Amino acid sequence: MKTIWWSVFSAVLICGSAVANEVKNVAITAIVEHPALDAVRDGALAELKKAGYEPGKNLKVDFQSAQGNTATAAQIARKFVGDKPDVILAIGTPSAQSVVAATRTIPVVFSAISDPVAAKLVKDWGASGTNVTGASDTLLIQPQIDLIKQLIPNVKKIGYVYSSGEVNSVVVLKQLQEAGKTNGFEVVEAPAPRTTDIGTAARSLKGRVDVIYTSTDNNVVSAYESLYKAALDSGIPLVASDTSTVARGAIAALSNNYYGLGEETGKMMARILDGEKAGDMPVKTMDKLDLHLNLKSASAFGVSVPQTLIDSAKEVIAQ
Repeated sequence: MKTIWWSVFSAVLICGSAVANEVKNVAITAIVEHPALDAVRDGALAELKKAGYEPGKNLKVDFQSAQGNTATAAQIARKFVGDKPDVILAIGTPSAQSVVAATRTIPVVFSAISDPVAAKLVKDWGASGTNVTGASDTLLIQPQIDLIKQLIPNVKKIGYVYSSGEVNSVVVLKQLQEAGKTNGFEVVEAPAPRTTDIGTAARSLKGRVDVIYTSTDNNVVSAYESLYKAALDSGIPLVASDTSTVARGAIAALSNNYYGLGEETGKMMARILDGEKAGDMPVKTMDKLDLHLNLKSASAFGVSVPQTLIDSAKEVIAQ
């Protein structure tokens, strides 16, 4: 009897060890590579490592970027579904839409999605009951307007450069237009369907607006240098909602910490790898915003930044 008991106990130990050492497969895709989305990926992988899932040991990671192309995003989604990973992380709305459309069984975690409901990834912000969950970088529009007003006190017209094919950007446009009714400004649209159109779109606003506001539009953020050059040539200051753009020319940005967003995303992925169902997890949102300022850009655009903003900023690029 003792021998039989020991044999069973040994088998349990061996089985448990095998599970502990089992290699998990994670597939990660992003619609494009730029600092904010890269920070999400880095934060997610760091959190997975904290949870005991480390690339090269017990975690295999396949990352592919769609390079801003929605057709490529769909191809990547189909490939990942064929590979049957344990979980797919989709960063950016077009990539998330492609992955969610491609599978109803493989767990999908999205991230850096401003409005997952409008993007039709989930029906509401609660637990979906499907194979989909994720983390949103949604931002309230009024704090963005308040920031613009502090920098450009007499603002009457706000230019908005955006990709009309990205649902998050269209949602922000509608929010801006609605906010304009009660805040006394008009929104002037400048659609840029492709990254190569962004500079031209910004130049079209010359003499027509007091400031250009940019959201977390992936095409715009990935080509921010062209936007900055066009805005500078046109004498139109830039205010953004992606802090990574401040070092690239925006005067200011009030936004989520995207590495932190990635960490929250990674926690959800780890829970799925540990056996939880994606559909049991509500969509995660961030409750803290960071203010970044670029005083050098402010000077170049002829904008005076109030000391109160400088004092409250998390990061300030000096003149």
